[in-house]
Amino acid sequence: VQLVESGGGLVQPGGSLKLSCAVSGTAFSIWAMGWYRQASGMQRELVAHIREDGGTDYTASVKGRFSISRDNAKNTVYLQMNSLKFEDTGVYYCNGLGPLWGWGQGTQVTVSS
Repeated sequence: VQLVESGGGLVQPGGSLKLSCAVSGTAFSIWAMGWYRQASGMQRELVAHIREDGGTDYTASVKGRFSISRDNAKNTVYLQMNSLKFEDTGVYYCNGLGPLWGWGQGTQVTVSS
């Protein structure tokens, strides 16, 4: 399975970014998918996931600010991030909920003034 994350960048506090993750090598639509975040020196954490039926859940720190979605026709999962905070800085990865597969390269999100 190949996971290719994109869309990260440098943004000021309060700004927005939309991340994308293209998935290949598996039947994408049958898997619950997650977005994970790894801050410098910290363990990777699950911040959002979306189930096969489209149901979603979020870790408390991002609830109300982040929105995960998926397009099964494009084998892609998205993470819309609004009202970004300094503590959202990190490398963001997607993976099957578990996680299920090896990791992609991730995409760096830096929130800084």
